[in-house]
Amino acid sequence: MTAEPRGERALPVIGPEVDPRPGLSGVGLSELEAWLDTRGEPRYRARQIGDAVWRGDATTAHDVRTLPATLRETLDATFRWDTVADTEVRITDAGLTEKALHRLTDGAMVESVLMHFPGAAGRRERHTLCISSQAGCAVGCPFCATGELGFTRDLTSAEILDQVRHAARSPAQDGRRLTNIVFMGMGEPLLNLDNVLGAIEALADAKRFGLGARHITVSTSGVVPGIRRLTAMGPQFTLAVSLHAARDSLRDVLVPLNRRWPVAEVVEAARDHARKTGRRITYEVTMIGGINDTELDAQAMADLLRGDLAHVNLIPMNPVAHTPWQASSMETIERFARTLRAAGISTTIRRNRGQEIGAACGQLAAERAGEPAAPAVARRRDRIVRDSARALRGERSREPIPAGVGD
Repeated sequence: MTAEPRGERALPVIGPEVDPRPGLSGVGLSELEAWLDTRGEPRYRARQIGDAVWRGDATTAHDVRTLPATLRETLDATFRWDTVADTEVRITDAGLTEKALHRLTDGAMVESVLMHFPGAAGRRERHTLCISSQAGCAVGCPFCATGELGFTRDLTSAEILDQVRHAARSPAQDGRRLTNIVFMGMGEPLLNLDNVLGAIEALADAKRFGLGARHITVSTSGVVPGIRRLTAMGPQFTLAVSLHAARDSLRDVLVPLNRRWPVAEVVEAARDHARKTGRRITYEVTMIGGINDTELDAQAMADLLRGDLAHVNLIPMNPVAHTPWQASSMETIERFARTLRAAGISTTIRRNRGQEIGAACGQLAAERAGEPAAPAVARRRDRIVRDSARALRGERSREPIPAGVGD
């Protein structure tokens, strides 16, 4: 289906602008109250400001007419009302999928995807937003378009939250609201954990966004210290692990930080998390034809997860430029699912959405970044073919751990 334009212009190419003002959405009520105290303003103004940020349609503090003019001026001088400078939106699937490319105030590009799921018999309608936690990504999974971009920087809590504020306006036009938020966009959330946790606090706060924690999912490609830290906190949101393979030799290639934290260590940390919180772990598996979709791989995954409080999502690979792989056939994916289900593992096959608008993680940002030189593309494809061939023979990777992935 052809993408449907919504009237937003393509993002202009500009130079970076460093704005030292913090984003207002990342400032909590108590912080606002303390800030107001220092200026001799009554504390109830904090609630007025919060309502304007989270439930109003103001684009600057000057639009909030419940505040005195002097306070509006001070707010705009101290905080950024919005950390998103501009947004391009593409729509497809008859309006059910909306892909947004956001330009932040320093020029960094991040993406979010809003997916609408109409209600059906016994199932309420859902409006699920997938958001980014970093500009780019240091992990470098070769089937992911974000991995081609490399890592730019962590997002602040406000930059994460402002993706939500922008997306919430779409269903709000019809009197609806976002029902689920997943941290599965650009970046590795557990490598930016403090800011991610700050964003989740705001999302779950009834006085701010007000979405229940059980409707929030945080994904990781396997940062074990981050998982352990979450477990100690005992959160009620869902933990998702980008698994992709149960054999270390293959996962070394598909998820390069497996060279730092092998798959058994990742799953053991996730298993402990499930025991502590009582929350089922979701495992995401991108299905790549002839690479990780064999019966050997299905059986290895069944053996790894058997008996765990777990659910597996099998997802056909989205086509990614400069990667020689293709998605597994649906017949192969269904056979893989049968093996997992026979082991007692809850399994779902997910259908991809929005391929014609680059809805997979990083595709639109990669498009904006432009085509790399042909020799670089050829070298990348040759390396992927060589590394995957070694992995399929059971050989562990000899490549270094990705830069930026530490303890």
